[in-house]
Parts: sequence; structure tokens; C-alpha cells
Amino acid sequence: MLVFSSVSLRRGARLLFADATFTIYRGEKVGIVGANGTGKSSLLALVRGELQPDAGAFEMPSQLVMAHVAQELRATEQPAIEFVMDGDAELRATERAIAEAEQREDGATLGELHAKYAAIGGYDARSRAARLMHGLGFSPKDEMRPVSAFSGGWRVRLNVAQALMCRSDLLLLDEPTNHLDLDAVMWLEQWLRSYRGTLLMIAHDREFLDRTVDRIVHIEQGKVQAYTGNYSSFEEQRAAQLAQQQAMYERQQREIRHIMGFIERFRAKASKARQAQSRMKALARMQRIVPAHVDSPFEFRFLPPQKLPRPLLTLEKQSVGYGDRIVLSSISMTVQPGDRIALLGRNGAGKSTLMKLLAGELEAREGRRIEARDLKIGYFAQHQLEQLRMDDSPLGHLKRLGGEAAGRATEQELRTFLGGFGFSGDRVFEPVGPFSGGEKARLVLALLSYMRPNLLLLDEPTNHLDLEMRQALAVALQEFDAAVVLVSHDRHLLRTVADELILVDQGRAQPFEGDLDDYARWITTRDAAEKKPDDVMPSVTSAELRKRKKREEAERRARLSPIKNEIARLESIITALQEELSKIEVALADPDLYEAPAKTRLQELLQTQARLKRQLSAMEDAWLEANERLESALSIDP
Repeated sequence: MLVFSSVSLRRGARLLFADATFTIYRGEKVGIVGANGTGKSSLLALVRGELQPDAGAFEMPSQLVMAHVAQELRATEQPAIEFVMDGDAELRATERAIAEAEQREDGATLGELHAKYAAIGGYDARSRAARLMHGLGFSPKDEMRPVSAFSGGWRVRLNVAQALMCRSDLLLLDEPTNHLDLDAVMWLEQWLRSYRGTLLMIAHDREFLDRTVDRIVHIEQGKVQAYTGNYSSFEEQRAAQLAQQQAMYERQQREIRHIMGFIERFRAKASKARQAQSRMKALARMQRIVPAHVDSPFEFRFLPPQKLPRPLLTLEKQSVGYGDRIVLSSISMTVQPGDRIALLGRNGAGKSTLMKLLAGELEAREGRRIEARDLKIGYFAQHQLEQLRMDDSPLGHLKRLGGEAAGRATEQELRTFLGGFGFSGDRVFEPVGPFSGGEKARLVLALLSYMRPNLLLLDEPTNHLDLEMRQALAVALQEFDAAVVLVSHDRHLLRTVADELILVDQGRAQPFEGDLDDYARWITTRDAAEKKPDDVMPSVTSAELRKRKKREEAERRARLSPIKNEIARLESIITALQEELSKIEVALADPDLYEAPAKTRLQELLQTQARLKRQLSAMEDAWLEANERLESALSIDP
């Protein structure tokens, strides 16, 4: 179905891979793996027709219906569910044809079109789109919200939903689990397992790959190799190949040393000169075997804390929320050195709120917080990436953070430390503005490690990290002496690190008795219970009751209208600020901006970026408060 024949692909002057030859057959589910920058996304771009091979040939059927997740999403006023339904191009084309036939009053054509509409599932398309949105974490009230009202991470989910809405033959996904929580990841996993088309997917979540794909395409050191089986099977096959390759390399090196010894001994002897020349020619013709290696630049550890008081932190019956809304109440927990705690719960249940409470970023409404005198918290969340100085280098960040410790360390020691996080050579001197999301995440982890915290709080640390870095992070956390509290959608990381699970649900945080498989079953049971229809209320027949109901509805609209107008106004401001900020960030990604002649322009852009972020943060807080007032009003007047 997809045939790659001796394909070579370049990006600019850099050769990504060469002589790639493999075939993907109809109905196969294929995971593409490899370190960042090896050419995984470029391979998908080749399949989409956005790139052409620099050598070799790529072939696929011309009539194939292909779906992929768009990289960007315009902030429009289109309702979210309508945007998702746009993913079914045939459905939308049929709807337009029906509208045109109705205008022409063409009854015969209308009959054919309505039959086609029914055959392609047009009458249940809206419910299908709603199920996709619900599975990816959207609530029913989100369906009619404009696309512009959603943040960047939620717009990514809308793009995923739109791609899944397409009744495709070939589905291309590039890191679909980024920006998803654990519930949504498990739902997407089930959806992909039942998908009947061909799947070609880049993912850095090994358990997700294990459960969804049956082949692996691995890109490493400019070579592409296909393996049968899931990711675990690939690891076993690759380990065996590496071991065999290393054995062959060592055997060949022994043979080369033997030949070289013969040549050196007998090159000057006339009786042996011909044999020596023959051996030299044989040596020149020999196809050299390269030593086996695992191409991972990551080998780091979290520096041990200077002090480990016991306990580190205690919360006693604390409640926390935003504005007038309480998100969590009666939170009681004690964190000891060596604890490995993972927080579970649906999106919006309050996991990140609990992390902010533990970090001290949110002040509790009630209850007690008891900190050890030497408590030192290291907190990783996505907003930490935004707080990096775009004009500073990894080495500069480390020097500023380390204080006296960094002052005592030599520059070579600091560079060696950064090397464990994948920053080597001149990379340690480059400004972080053009860095990828994964590189910025690695830098934040490096800075956290250098702080030597005794309580490490990690809120979705694996977003943007590749498989090798995720594995290095898991090993480093296992060896860390202090306490770890973790929120992650990566089940492999959770299984290998956490030994205590806490379920955040319905405003409470309680120990979860069971493992992640039990949690998956709990989600299934919960979702089934939520699908039960509400008790049917008796119909109102009294004219007086009908009048009262209409009057109450009118009063309710009057109460809600000012809040809705305020939300719409704030959403318009937020959209404008996001567009301005996006333009600034595009400008900051220009490497020429960090040269000396552009210093003034760089400072102006950074100041504008900081101002826009402050304004955006204030508007988002106001929008959140307005929505909370609206939800409160809706709960009073259901």
C-alpha cells in the first residue's frame, strides 16, 4: 500500500536518512520511533506529499482517503463541534450538494443525495463528533463554544478530533498523546485499536505504542529499519541485533589486527612481500562493521538533596480553589522522603490544582500547611518553560540559578552536567529562543536537578520528550533519594516510578487501591454509569405552571446575559492578545535576532512579549472568574 524504495531524504544540506526500503500494507498499524531530529516528522510529510524524495521512490494508491492532524488551528468563531465535523469532507460535500439541490428544487437529485447522506452516516454524524470530543476530554457544554475560546492545548485536541472524524483509509498522527491527560490517552488507545484503516504514527509513549501498533519503523544514524511487532518486541529484536553486531565487530577487529601484524612483520621480506601485498588488498576490500551502540545522549541523575527532613510536608484538611469556586476540599496528606506518589483523575478534576497547592503557588482557604524547616521544592509545570529567558543560553541559565554553587563549579563541570541532559558542544552557549519544546523541557529538568530539591513536583514532564529521554527520566527518578509527586499520561513512567496512587475526584483526593489497570476499569465503569439517562420528569400540563416556567426562564436569561456578554468580550480580547503574542514568538524564533547588531530589536520584542503575557494572564484570570460565575449561576438555575 505504501512502498518506500531506496528513499533518501534531506532537510536543507543535512541528510536525514538514506536507502530506506520497506512496505506498509493495508490495515497495518505502524509506530515511527527514533530520537528527535532523525526525520520522523519529515517521513510523515513525505507521505502527505509535502516533501519529495531526494533519491529513490515513494508510491501509494491515488484514491486513498488520508487524514492527519493539522499543526495549527485558526482562532475562529465556529462552534467546536462544527469544526470537528469538518473532518468528514464527504459529509460536508454531501450537505452542500443537498442545499444546492433544495435551492433548485431538484427532487430526483435530492432523493439520491439523502440516500447517500444516510449511507455515510450523516444522520448520526453530530453524535459521532460529540463522542470524539467527550473521549478527548471535552464536556457537553464545550460543543458549542467557539474555537477561539480554547487554549493552545485544547485546540490540539480539537485538531485530533477532526482527524478522527474523517472516515479515512490512512491516518497519520504525530505525537497525538501530547496535551492529553491519562483518561484521554486510554480512550484514544481504544479508538485506534478499533480503527480499520492503516495507521502511521509518531509516539514517544512506549505503553501506548505497545497497545496500538503491530509494526515499528525505527530511524537511527541515517538508516531506516522496519520491525514486526509492538515496541517491546522491537526493543528485544534491536537488543539482539546490537549484541550480534558488537560480536561481529569485535571478531572483525581481531582479524584486522592479525592481518596488520602479518603485514608489519613481513612487508620488508622479499619472500613474503607478495603475500603482504595480497593481505593489504584484502584489508582495503573488507567492508567494515561499525561498533554497536544505543544512540542516546541522555545519562543524567537528579543531584542528591543537601538535607532530608522527615516529614517534608503535611497538609491538614485544606481546601483550595479559584475565586468563589472551591475545587478541592478536606485535603490531608503527608509527604515523606522516598515517597513516590502519582495523582490520577479525569481532566479538570483538580490534579494540577493539588500540585499548585503542594508547591505553595495556591493559598489554601482553610486547614493547615506544615513545612519542614529545610523543605526545598522543585516544581515542573508547562508554564516553567515560558519563564526561560529566550536570549540566554543553557549555561547562562545554570550560572544564574546556581548562585554560589555554580560560582564554585568550573565551566567544564557545568558543561558536563548539562551534557547529561543532551546539551553538548556549542549548544550550551546558544540562546534558548529557537529551541524545540523538548529541548526547553530538558533544560527546565536540568535546572530543577541543579537546585537539589528534596520534594520534586512534576506535572506532565514528558510532553515533548522522546522515548530515550523518557527512559532516562524514569531511571533518574528511581534513583532519586527525595520525594516525588507526579502527574503524567505516560503509563510506563507511572508504573516504573510511582508506588502510591492518589485519585483526585469529586473535590477529594483519596488513596486509590489498585494499579493502573484497575484505574482503567474504574474509568470504564464510571463512564458507563454517567451514560444512564436521567429520571424522566412528569410533563407539565397546567397553564399556570407553563406561564411560571416561561417567566422563570426569562428571568434566568436576564441574569445570565451580562455574564455571557462579559465572557464574549474577554474571549475577543484574549484572541487578539494570542495573535499578537504568536507574531512576537515567530519573530523571536529567528536565529539572526540573537546576533549583536539586532540586540535593540531583541530587547524590544522581549519587552513586548512580557507585556502581552501579563495582559493575557490577567484576561484569562478574568475569563476564568466570569465562567465560574456563569457555572455558579447555572448550578443555582439548572
